[in-house]
Amino acid sequence: MQTRTRDMTHGEPAKLIFFFLIPILAGNVLQQFYSLVDSFIIGQINGVTALSAVSISGWLDWLVLSIMIGLTQGFSIQVAHDFGAGNTRALRHTVGQSILLTCSGIVLLEICAQLALRPIVTLMQTPPEIFELEILYLRVIFCGIPMVMGVNLLSGFLRSVGNSRTPLIAMISSTITNALLDLLFVAVFRWGIAGAALATIIAQGASCIVCLIAVLRLPLLHPASEDLTPDFPAMRKLLHISAPIVLGNVVISIGGLVLQTVVNGFGYLFAAGYNAAGRLQGPIEIAGVSISSATGTFIAQNYGARNIARVRDGFRKSFFIILGTCAVISGTVLIFGPQIVLLFLNDDPAIVEQVLSYAIRFLHYMGAGLPFLYLLFLYRSSLQGLGDTFIPMLSGFIELVLRITSALVLPRFFGMSGVYAAEILAWIGAAIFLIFGYYRRMHHISSL
Repeated sequence: MQTRTRDMTHGEPAKLIFFFLIPILAGNVLQQFYSLVDSFIIGQINGVTALSAVSISGWLDWLVLSIMIGLTQGFSIQVAHDFGAGNTRALRHTVGQSILLTCSGIVLLEICAQLALRPIVTLMQTPPEIFELEILYLRVIFCGIPMVMGVNLLSGFLRSVGNSRTPLIAMISSTITNALLDLLFVAVFRWGIAGAALATIIAQGASCIVCLIAVLRLPLLHPASEDLTPDFPAMRKLLHISAPIVLGNVVISIGGLVLQTVVNGFGYLFAAGYNAAGRLQGPIEIAGVSISSATGTFIAQNYGARNIARVRDGFRKSFFIILGTCAVISGTVLIFGPQIVLLFLNDDPAIVEQVLSYAIRFLHYMGAGLPFLYLLFLYRSSLQGLGDTFIPMLSGFIELVLRITSALVLPRFFGMSGVYAAEILAWIGAAIFLIFGYYRRMHHISSL
């Protein structure tokens, strides 16, 4: 495996972003395929009840995952700044301190996640038909926190220095492993959703090993022994970047949990339809997340090099790319979404028909609101690339307020349609706030 870096402070911005984007996009496609395989196998073999249990667990799973992503993403931003500035000594120190903070985070998060699981699932008013299934699935999934934290940290390091190819290779190995083990554990051994969760953990471990090998082959990312000694000022700096991302992700997740609680109140069939469509939200987001991620790394490296004109140029080109992509994805969702959802459903025909009707209505709302979601991703990643994680954090609070308010108020007047609209309104409010925040930040930087 050849390990490469890419300096994005020189060359045509659109070309650099595009070629850096391709492996990220491919990796995200595989990650969503990974999730869809789980849903397909569980839905076809164990039925709507098991699929609903896995789907409903999504927001709680994301709450824990978002903490891990937020921490490691913040660390990666500083690595990209050090790389863009050409400061190898500082880069290695950042890597060492990030490793120490990650190890501490794994222990704390594992304990909290396992202890809080049952109380939170109870508060969510999870339907009794799937309560214990959801507990079982998440118990196993949370055992994989060390692997997930590790792969996010290591792949973040690699992307920060311009290597998006190795994380793609890691995702390919993870996807293949997960699919094969899903078939073995669920279809052959009949271990149900616990088998699907175990397959996910082992697959994440495989991905982590691939990224670790690549990092070990890249001396630039090797911390010295003194870099692995706690340096509290350096740790505070890293947490200063990461904490707002974590907090923003957490409040978004809390809003999602409240919305899921409202969804659960309409019964498990509505919850199954809503969450079956929600399983497509990940694939729908792929292009927006990938373009935004590539743009964020480009901006972070060039901001580290203090080339603001280049930051503006790269962002402008990404803006038009992401809007054009969004138009294609929205049309695809509206045309083919129902057929894809139907692949997950295998139960009594009357149940399938009812669940599908709920899913189709949510897909229509998602297709209409997608431009705001894509802009949300782009402006948030760009601000983070500029080292501003505070405004993205505040946008998370806006999402929280809008999602909770809409979920609690709109269904009283519009019934199920109010539940569908809650998610879209949260996207719109957060996107508008981030747009103003980005241009304010750029004006401030330009005036320095």
